[in-house]
Amino acid sequence: MPRVTIVVPAYNTARTLASTLSALLAQTFRDFEIVVVDDGSSDTTAAIAMSFQSDPRVRLIQQRNRGLAGARNTGIDAAAGDLIGFCDADDLWEPSKLQAHVAHLDASPAVGVSYAGSSLIDDDGKFLRQAQRPRLTGVDAAHILKRNPIGNGSAPVIRRAVFDAIAYRPATEVARDCYFDETFRQSEDIECWMRIALTTDWQFEGVMGLLTRYRISAGGLSAATDRQLAAWEAMIAKLTPLNPALMTQLAPAARSYQLRYLARRAVSDGDGARAWRMVTGAMRQSRQPLTEEPVKTIVTLVAALALRLVGRAVLAPLLSLKAQKA
Repeated sequence: MPRVTIVVPAYNTARTLASTLSALLAQTFRDFEIVVVDDGSSDTTAAIAMSFQSDPRVRLIQQRNRGLAGARNTGIDAAAGDLIGFCDADDLWEPSKLQAHVAHLDASPAVGVSYAGSSLIDDDGKFLRQAQRPRLTGVDAAHILKRNPIGNGSAPVIRRAVFDAIAYRPATEVARDCYFDETFRQSEDIECWMRIALTTDWQFEGVMGLLTRYRISAGGLSAATDRQLAAWEAMIAKLTPLNPALMTQLAPAARSYQLRYLARRAVSDGDGARAWRMVTGAMRQSRQPLTEEPVKTIVTLVAALALRLVGRAVLAPLLSLKAQKA
C-alpha cells in the first residue's frame, strides 16, 4: 500500500494537467499514488490522465461534475495512503515537497495538517515574484479564520485520521462520506480547515520553503468577489453553531481581512469602485488589519482610492499588486 495518496481534482484542465502530473511524478519521496479525479470535463483532461497510466502509481476516476469539494471527496474516498495531499490540476509541486511533509508528520505525531509556502505563477507558468509565506507554528482557529496560513488547496498534506474525524454523510449521499462540504463552490478549503480546528485536537503546522507553485489566472478577478464574499459569509453562518462565543468574537476581524483580500483582487483587476467599496467596508468591520499589518493595509487603501479616482489606464505602469487566492 502506498504511504501517500496525492489527489488531483481536474476539470477542463487539459492545458496544465500534464505539467502537474509530471511534477508530482518527479517527487524525491517515491512511495505514493496519484488519484486524478476528472470532475465531468468536456475537454481532453481524461485522455491526458490516461496517457500517464503507464506508471502504475497513477489512477483515474471519472465522475459527473460535483465541484472541487466533490472531486476531493471522491479522491479521499479512493485513497489508499494514510497521508493525503492535494494538488489542483493547474498547480505544481517542487520535487522535495512530499519528502518534507512526510518527514514533518513522522516527527510530529500531534500535527494533522502539514503545509508550506507557495510561489505564485501566471497562466504560462512564469514566476510572479510574489509568494505566500504563511505563519508556520502556533496556529489556531483564529489564525485560520483571519489569515488562512494553509494558503491554498495545493499546499497541505493531511493525515487520513484527520478526515476520518470530520467525516459526515449527508442525507443526499448514498455512496460515500463527505469531508469537504459540496454545497460550497468557494471557501470550501477554509470551511474544512476551520471544522478541523473547531472539532478535533489535531494541530496545524507548516514547514519552511516555497514548495508549491500556485497558478494565478489573469482577468476576471473582481467579478467573482461578490460570490466569494457570499460563500465566505455562508461559511461563517455554518460554523458559528460549533462555537458561538469564539466565532462571534472572531468574525468582525476575520471579515475585515476577507474584505481587504477581495479589495486587493479588485485592484489587480483594475476595478477601482469595487476595490474601494471592499477596503472601506473592511475598515468599518475592524481596524485589526490596519494595526496588525499596517503596510499591506495602507497600500491597499491607497491603491484602491487612486484606481477609483484616476482609473486603470493611468495607474497601470505603477500597479504592483497581484491577485492572490486565499
